Amino acid sequence: MDATRLDDPRRTGPHTVLGRLDDQNEHGSAERRFIVRSPDGDRTLLARLPRPGVDPTRWAIEAEGARRLSVPGFLPVGEVGGGGAELPWCAGPYVPALPLPDALRAHGGPLPDPVVRALGAALARTLATAHAQGVPHAGLSPAAVLLTADGPLLSGFGAVRAAAPDGEPRSGLPGLDSGCLAPEQAAGGRPRPPGDVYALGAVLAYAATGHTVPERAELPSFLREPVTACLSRDPERRPQAHQLVPHPEPAGPMPLPAPVVVALAHQSARVLAAELHFPAPWTGH
Repeated sequence: MDATRLDDPRRTGPHTVLGRLDDQNEHGSAERRFIVRSPDGDRTLLARLPRPGVDPTRWAIEAEGARRLSVPGFLPVGEVGGGGAELPWCAGPYVPALPLPDALRAHGGPLPDPVVRALGAALARTLATAHAQGVPHAGLSPAAVLLTADGPLLSGFGAVRAAAPDGEPRSGLPGLDSGCLAPEQAAGGRPRPPGDVYALGAVLAYAATGHTVPERAELPSFLREPVTACLSRDPERRPQAHQLVPHPEPAGPMPLPAPVVVALAHQSARVLAAELHFPAPWTGH
């Protein structure tokens, strides 16, 4: 957890901000993420607000859409609020989590092959589940992938839709990672599952090399064929998400490098320290 800055909110709706989840300087994130405490002091939550430059009305629509979903692997949304003079916000249960760029920084570079394999399997399974329900994520990027001890969670739902309506070009708009934006979506096309698959290829390339558009030779051999297929400019030539889920799938939780585990533990300790200093609610007695 990072300390708040002078221009950060002190509250999101009724919740008191304890700190930032990350430094929030990452390109390709449509939201600012804060660790907050509920008014009764009983719950710690992860709250999100639109990043400056992102249309708050469109962002709020996507937040409400996320609240209505139940897709394992999507970051859950339990509360949505704001509007009018107040920025829209949403919140859900907090668990220690590192955005993928922070995980690479903690590790000192690209993630080991077994971690990338497990990450790819988990993300492909999540997208396949969503696509089977007719739901494209439309916001997958490295900054949207939160690594936890129990596996990755996907934030940023609907960032492509929030950036601009269908029919309007989206290249270079706030909140979008250009390396993860499928060509048809950049041109204004309606977000569909093939766009998620394109973004998945870019995310796995990032996890393995540190950037979303590497040369083919930079990729580990096990990624070259699937990533190249995912990043096809023709959406009809991309695989479907369920075709990228390995059989059998890796057993157990996703392995995490020791420095990432340490970073998660440090975050948890900082949050606990902030919780201990959180004032108890006044009862009037």
